[in-house]
Amino acid sequence: METIVISGANRGIGLELAKQFLNAGNRVIAGCRNPANATALRALAGNDLLTILPLDVAVTQSITTFCQQLSHETIAVLINNAGVMGGDKQGMHEMDYAAWATTLAINTFAPFQLATALLPNLKRTQRPRIVTLSSKMGAFNLPMHHGTYAYRSSKTAVSKVMQVLAWELESEGVIVCPVHPGWVRTDMGGDKADISAAESAAGLFNLINSMTMEHSGRFWTWQGIEHPW
Repeated sequence: METIVISGANRGIGLELAKQFLNAGNRVIAGCRNPANATALRALAGNDLLTILPLDVAVTQSITTFCQQLSHETIAVLINNAGVMGGDKQGMHEMDYAAWATTLAINTFAPFQLATALLPNLKRTQRPRIVTLSSKMGAFNLPMHHGTYAYRSSKTAVSKVMQVLAWELESEGVIVCPVHPGWVRTDMGGDKADISAAESAAGLFNLINSMTMEHSGRFWTWQGIEHPW
């Protein structure tokens, strides 16, 4: 049994990951902004292996408090799942700069803060893993359409942050990977997306369980295929 920490676990991919890790007999610490309103997540609370804690990744103090509550825990996997799309105004001629800053705070800064704050917990295990949901929309080599500057830049940035963190933690045996979860039918991905949250989570579950130091610092898809940067 391993202990898995998941941010943004109240819906979508995060919720499905919580289900799959619990079903496999792991302990899950699920962070979400409003636990009282997380109906689907709370429905899993009959499982003694689930702990739900408040976590708003847009607020630095919330991250600090969350990590302090886990100071006694031995954590095998941190999954940085919480994220936002960046708002409606992300075009060259119409940009919401406040929303862009918030997008960077949630999608880029928060995963780094959680990872570094929980490093002591992760180092207590033999195979610590830090997995951050990024996106192929942030990959430089992928031709894409115009717009979504805030979202794309935040995912490009967090992928690079995780790559650098992987290099720094290599000698300490900590596996760090950004992953592309696919185009998923969630509130963010929309109902025309390719796969369900359950399908994405199943692939991510298999990838996370198979990760070794050979995976670290590389960009992977939910199918376990390496994606070009």
